Amino acid sequence: MAALKFLLTSSGISNKSIQKALVALLGKPIAESSALVIPTAAYWFAQGPGIAYRLISGKASTALVELGWKSLGVLELTALSSIDEQSWVPLVREVDALLVGGGDPMYLCDWMRKSGFADQLPSLRPEVVYVGVSAGSMAVTPSFGQSYNDRDTRGYRGLELVDFSLAPHLDHPNMPDNSMAEYAKWAAGVPVPTYGIDDETAIQVVDGTMEIISEGHWRLFTPSH
Repeated sequence: MAALKFLLTSSGISNKSIQKALVALLGKPIAESSALVIPTAAYWFAQGPGIAYRLISGKASTALVELGWKSLGVLELTALSSIDEQSWVPLVREVDALLVGGGDPMYLCDWMRKSGFADQLPSLRPEVVYVGVSAGSMAVTPSFGQSYNDRDTRGYRGLELVDFSLAPHLDHPNMPDNSMAEYAKWAAGVPVPTYGIDDETAIQVVDGTMEIISEGHWRLFTPSH
C-alpha cells in the first residue's frame, strides 16, 4: 500500500476548501512545492489531445497547474517504457505532488502498470500528495463496476490504493449518465463502497483515514452484495 497522501477530486482544485486541503497536505505553500502533471488518461478519447493541452497549459475549466507551483513538469506515461528509468524515476521520487488528469481510468491504469509508474508509488515519500482529477482519481480505487465507457469492466482491478470506489461529476448538467439515479445503478455493481462526488467535492485520504472536502454535494452508495 502506498504511503503517499491522496486528494481525489472530480474536476481539480475547484474551490477554496479543496485548495486549503491541498496546502495542508503539502505542509507548505504551493509556491514552495514542485509538481508533475500526468495527462495520459486523456488520450483514450478522440478529443484527448485537446483535453491534455488544456490540462498542461492551465486552460482547463478548473485550476490545477496554474496554482503557482514552484516548479512544474509533464510526465507522459506512454513514453516511460522507451527511456531509461534514471531519466524519470528520480523526478518522481523528489516531487511534492503528482497531478493526475482525467480521461479514461482503465487506459490510465494500464499505462501506469506498463510504464512502471505504478511500481514506484509504494516507495514514494509519505509527504508526496497524489492529486487526482476524475479518471486520475478513479485509477487508485479497486473497481470501476461492471461497465465503464461502454466497456465490460467486470473483474478489472484498479490500483487498489484506497478501499473505496469513486463516481466523479455527480449530477453534472452536461453529463446525463452521471445523475444520482444512474450512479446508484452503476454503484450497485461495485463490490466496495462508492462515493459519488460533484465537481465541488474532493476526498482526502491520509494514512487510511478518509475525509470529505466539499462545497457541493456527494453521496455514499453501499454495495448491494
